[in-house]
Amino acid sequence: PSLTFTQDAIRRLVKNKVALVCVILILALSLMSAFAPLFSPFDYREQHYGHTNAPMFTVCDDDTVPGFGHMHIFGTDTLGRDLYTRLWMGGRVSLIIAVSTAIIDLILGCIYGGISGYFGGWVDTFCMRFVDLFNSIPYYPMMIIAGALMDAFEVNPYTRIFMLMGIMGIMGWTGIARTVRGQILSLREQDFMVATEATGIRISRRIFRHLVPNVMPLLIVQATMSLGGIILTEATLSFLGLGIKYPLASWGTIINSASNIYVMSNFWFIWIPAGVLIVLTVLGFNFVGDGLRDAFDPKMKR
Repeated sequence: PSLTFTQDAIRRLVKNKVALVCVILILALSLMSAFAPLFSPFDYREQHYGHTNAPMFTVCDDDTVPGFGHMHIFGTDTLGRDLYTRLWMGGRVSLIIAVSTAIIDLILGCIYGGISGYFGGWVDTFCMRFVDLFNSIPYYPMMIIAGALMDAFEVNPYTRIFMLMGIMGIMGWTGIARTVRGQILSLREQDFMVATEATGIRISRRIFRHLVPNVMPLLIVQATMSLGGIILTEATLSFLGLGIKYPLASWGTIINSASNIYVMSNFWFIWIPAGVLIVLTVLGFNFVGDGLRDAFDPKMKR
């Protein structure tokens, strides 16, 4: 039986064993981040100074604190907080920020690149020169300045997540805009676009109904591969103290607990699990992106 383009791409993605394993890995990490904290006897925000830097598999023996009799699977940090719960809460925050930022990048990039590529001429020239000007703004210094400003204005930790997603999304849309613009420049001259113009379909519908969907497979690949970079950026900012703030947790803030050599060398269980999860997640998204690129590439059929 004949297969649609999407069905054929899924079939080839499933045949890619490395990409399939990484898809399963990402799903497992996402499910653990979503549900593991719900079944933990410990609250990720509670500090117990009598149980600081407890090693892995330590049983809580203080009947005055919640979680008495249960095991700290990954131990506790320098403030006595359960690392197992904080790791998965951190995964929840990191993945939400990564996916939301990628969606913002897609929306802004599709709109801007679609308009630039469709109209061409002076509109395209103006839009691309603006992109060049925007790209001249240094990314990390701007993120550091934004984090410092949020610290200065004492922004609520929960509001800070949304502001961080918005800033990272606004700073990272130009690559997708260039991709969409380049693809639409080649697609707009094809016969199906001539037909849409002849039938009198309005311009917005031509762009977002007929042009952008033809670019979507490439955008999915690019967005998937960008997720790893977004997670690393968030972890870097949180490690520097400019990202997620207490009482929330992220993998970067957990590693920040080992910012001095004494904790790093003596209490490895505080920072190594978070570092391993960051590496696995970033590698997983990169390999999935490679697999999607091969699956959506028509030349791979040969």
